Amino acid sequence: MARLRLLLPLPRARCWGFRALFASLLLLAALQLLYLGLLSAMHGRQQRLRYSRGGGRPGAAARGGEPQSRGALTLGPGRLDPSGRYRLYQDVGRSPVAGDAGDLELSLATHSSLHNLHHLPALARRWQGLLAVAVFAGPGELSASLQLIHNLEGHCPCLRGRVTFTLVTPSGPPEKGAAPGPGGGEPGTRDPQGGEPPDPHPACRRALAQLRRYGLGRANYALSAGPYPNNLLRNAARRALPSRHVLVIDVDMLPSAGLHPGFLRLLGRPEEGRPGAGRTVYVVPALEMRHTRRLPQHKAELQQLYQVAEVRPFYAELCPRCQAPTNYSRWINLPAAATATTSTSSTGPALRVAYTQEWTDPWEPFYISRNTVPPYDERFEQYGFNRISQACELHVAGYTFAVLDNAFLIHKGFKLASEFHPQKDEENRRNRILFRQFKQDLKLKYPDSPRWC
Repeated sequence: MARLRLLLPLPRARCWGFRALFASLLLLAALQLLYLGLLSAMHGRQQRLRYSRGGGRPGAAARGGEPQSRGALTLGPGRLDPSGRYRLYQDVGRSPVAGDAGDLELSLATHSSLHNLHHLPALARRWQGLLAVAVFAGPGELSASLQLIHNLEGHCPCLRGRVTFTLVTPSGPPEKGAAPGPGGGEPGTRDPQGGEPPDPHPACRRALAQLRRYGLGRANYALSAGPYPNNLLRNAARRALPSRHVLVIDVDMLPSAGLHPGFLRLLGRPEEGRPGAGRTVYVVPALEMRHTRRLPQHKAELQQLYQVAEVRPFYAELCPRCQAPTNYSRWINLPAAATATTSTSSTGPALRVAYTQEWTDPWEPFYISRNTVPPYDERFEQYGFNRISQACELHVAGYTFAVLDNAFLIHKGFKLASEFHPQKDEENRRNRILFRQFKQDLKLKYPDSPRWC
């Protein structure tokens, strides 16, 4: 019996040993799972970091995926503008365009500060050709601007291979590094496409939401970075694509659907080869729409909205004389052309010259022109006389203003005096004085011209 009592505890000891072994195995399995989880997270972080720096899978762009790597987010020395006050960095996007443009007939040029750049995808979807955008970045915003541009282009397929970006910043010592710093506010509180259907790609919508957060509370003419050099930006965008013809507009405007292919067909007609065609600019009437939930694509839609006062001439409240020579009452009553279609897609309405208008002060039309027209005078910054000055020079240089019948631009929202920055009137006064000097300069530049402004 004593011997049996000594043997009884042995099975219990063995049970405890098995339990300890089982617990050790469970702990080992848990540690392996934790290791695999950490390894996966580290790999994902490396991939995201690689993508944010311009990386991606080799050949992904050819398969319709992410663009190929362009290296780390760094910029070269750039170049100074003639005044020495600004530095320009050309073609900073992920998918270079300018070098591949080739024999380009028509492009669109626009400009923006960071807070307005969210309009770009909607503009690219409307315009069926290549675009150039000059982006103004203030001191300390250069790295943030480059990061936001790369994110936008990397996540929005409609921009890849179609848009060339030029960064413009005040000259000075190089910044020591600035990370993107989105501002406050909730994403998606307002349609980031501005009246266009939401972008079909969720990643693009997230990139647009980041841009909108970054720009909350900012305005082009009320930036802390100093004066907004709108004419310098327009010229930089024009130079970025070597096209024969160019349409220069603001980034928060949309062209009518089919304007790009319609104008190319217009150029192909024999009458466009007649003498003097090179001295013609083609005016695209500009209008503004009260509500931007569904912006019109064709003139027939625009005419209906015009009749119910949802659409009116551009700058109707701020400066009606600045657009009056377009003769909107005549233009809006011209019959809308049917949209030409092929078996695969819509090519837009047929375009023709409806009538010509003589330039009168202070007309500032938007137009398609040869890219050889005089550049915008870069002395004009901030608000006032920046576009009028170029139209005035075209008039003195002997250009004809021909109004297109079925093409238009639509601005997102009514332009209201109450929404402008407080310094607008003072900036307008300073630029009016500069405009007087500008007109005297034109007399020296075109001494044989019978025209003046």
